[in-house]
Amino acid sequence: MNEKTKENKNKSSGFQIKTAILVDGGFYRRRAQSIWGDKTPAERADELHKYCIKHLNYKNEKNLLYRIFYYDCPPITKKIFHPLLQTQVDFQKTDLYKWTNDFFAELKSKRKIAIRLGTLAEAQANYTIRPEIIKKLCRGAMKFDELQENDFKLNLDQKGVDMKIGIDITSIAYKKQADRIVLISGDSDFVPAAKLARREGIDFMLDPMRAIIKPELSEHIDGMHTFVENPNKSQ
Repeated sequence: MNEKTKENKNKSSGFQIKTAILVDGGFYRRRAQSIWGDKTPAERADELHKYCIKHLNYKNEKNLLYRIFYYDCPPITKKIFHPLLQTQVDFQKTDLYKWTNDFFAELKSKRKIAIRLGTLAEAQANYTIRPEIIKKLCRGAMKFDELQENDFKLNLDQKGVDMKIGIDITSIAYKKQADRIVLISGDSDFVPAAKLARREGIDFMLDPMRAIIKPELSEHIDGMHTFVENPNKSQ
C-alpha cells in the first residue's frame, strides 16, 4: 500500500494518528524572533502552542496530540566580563533573564507541554567580536575605536539538550507511544534517532521553519512540512 492510498484509507476510516511534537527551543526562539519579531513571554508561548497544534491538522487529518516536548536551557546566571565595557555583565539582572523564566512559566501552565531543560556551559562562556564585524575590521571598513557593545556576541554552549531529544525520540519509538513524531529543528545531530524511529515504524516529520538544513537530515525523514510562509511567494 503506497503512502497516498494509506493516507486516503486513514481519512475514510476516521483513523487518527497520535502525534508527538518535539521542539528544539533555542532553534524555535531564534527563528520565531527572526520571522515574527519580539513578543512578550505570554505571546511567544501562545504562538508556540498554536504553531505546534497546526501540525495535528496536517492535510486536514485532525490527529491526536500525545504531547508537546519543549527542550531548552535555563538562562545564564553567571557574571561575564565584557572586553569592550571592561566590566562584568550580571545576566541575572538582564531583561533576557526575566523574559526567559517568564516564558518557561507560561509554557508550564499549558496542558500537554513537557519542558526538558539541559544546562549551560557557563564556565566556558565568553564574549567575542561578531564574525561580520571582524571582516569589516580586517578590510579597513571599520576601526577598533568604533566598536560598539552589540558588535560582540556571547559564546555559550548548551549541554544535554540534544541528548534529551534523542532519548525521547528513542523512547517514544520503542514504547510505541505515538504514530508520528514531528521535530521542529534544523539540526542534523538527530539523524541517528530519526533513523531508529523510522525503523520502528514511526512516521518522522521535520519542520525546519524554512531554515536551510543539511542533506543528510532530509535523507532520513519521512517528510518535511512547515507553516512558515514562503517570503518569496507572490502575493
